[in-house]
Amino acid sequence: MIEVKETTLKSMLDKAINKAKTNDTSPLLSMTEEINEYNPLLFFEAAGQLSMNRTFWSSTAEQFYVVGVGSAYDLAANISSIEQMESNWKQLLNESIIRNPYECPGTGMLALGGMSFDPAAKRSQLWEKFSHLSFIIPEFMLTKTEDASYLTINIRVSKDNHPGQLAERINQTKNMLFDSSVHLPEGTAIEATEEIAPDEWKQTVKRATNSIKQHHADKIVLAREMQVKLSDQAKISPILNNLIETQTNSYVFAFERDGDCFIGSSPERLVRQEKDDVMSTCLAGTAPRGKTEKEDARIGNTLLHDEKNRSEHDFVVQMIRQSMEHYCRFVYVPDKPVIYPLKNLQHLYTPVTATLKEGYSIFDIVGKLHPTPALGGVPRDKSLAFIREHEQMDRGWYGAPVGWLDSNSNGEFAVAIRSGLIQGDQASLFAGCGIVRDSDPEAEYEETKIKFMPMLSVLEAE
Repeated sequence: MIEVKETTLKSMLDKAINKAKTNDTSPLLSMTEEINEYNPLLFFEAAGQLSMNRTFWSSTAEQFYVVGVGSAYDLAANISSIEQMESNWKQLLNESIIRNPYECPGTGMLALGGMSFDPAAKRSQLWEKFSHLSFIIPEFMLTKTEDASYLTINIRVSKDNHPGQLAERINQTKNMLFDSSVHLPEGTAIEATEEIAPDEWKQTVKRATNSIKQHHADKIVLAREMQVKLSDQAKISPILNNLIETQTNSYVFAFERDGDCFIGSSPERLVRQEKDDVMSTCLAGTAPRGKTEKEDARIGNTLLHDEKNRSEHDFVVQMIRQSMEHYCRFVYVPDKPVIYPLKNLQHLYTPVTATLKEGYSIFDIVGKLHPTPALGGVPRDKSLAFIREHEQMDRGWYGAPVGWLDSNSNGEFAVAIRSGLIQGDQASLFAGCGIVRDSDPEAEYEETKIKFMPMLSVLEAE
């Protein structure tokens, strides 16, 4: 059993209750303790048996995991903008009681969540459980790094609470989350797949190229949907396990909302913050992996010198550079991209590093960067207008920023691609590609088929 020091727990609860009585408020109490190493997937699976919404985040290359259980506070409740959410976050940090003696990113009070790709787009029933903005402070949170593991407990305290009763409830839930009898269930099988209106999508690609030739835009990103029927109710834990094992160099994520789960493995960092240091990633231009090392190298070399893909990549590089310069100093961009290999695909990759100017935060950069040319197009307003009018799907959180930020000025957001929305025994998968002047509808269609593969491969039980 994982132990949080009982004396620490009760003294902090006493402190929070006294504050509630003195100020006639209901402060949020956040307590972090270092614990023995524990499997994040078993913690996630145990939480599923408690009928509490779960959140999962992992940077697989760095062996970094955060698993959130329940909701102590919704940072984005009843608001519609990132600016309002940042104000809520600052106020919450100011009013909360936070005990976190560790400087490790991902510990302390932490908010996890995401947002919709385009708040102005028409919403469909598919995404009815996912609001435009949703960032949750979990009640219980496991953080695992290469070197250590931590448990954070967040609880809203009122003046009428009794510290002993609160401590007992916390310990009961904690013991269930660390139940040694929990194991990962077997996954499901894929019974059928259906591509939604592929011919109509190709016609939309043709319409987009015509619009670009008429100088209405330089690039328009179009996405499409594939529906998957599973043999049984989806088990999220084994899907996450498959993603972690197969999608190296990616961010693996899952966000549950009342039974629906948005899940995926994105290779594309939007922005990462460690104190004042920030880093963004230009990841645009795609090719398949080769079957041999020689073929793989040949395909990669072709990608590096392909005019369409380099042009698409440069769109993203310039936009991110300009966005970062607005809020940062010492912006550094390498002269040319390199190849970023994944299991099924390889991409053109350019990192951008900078130092945050005083008075700005990760919220500012997220708001400025999204949507990047890799997910929206160029110019932003005109490409988004085309997508709203012609794309035959509701992207919801697909292609939008998802991630986390903590009370120590650390955070990380990825672009939610290679993803799907799971609802019971159904899954809606999403994939897109950048359309430019000379794009061929059939070639773009084949590119999206490749981009469906990471999620299709992990939905099928081994």
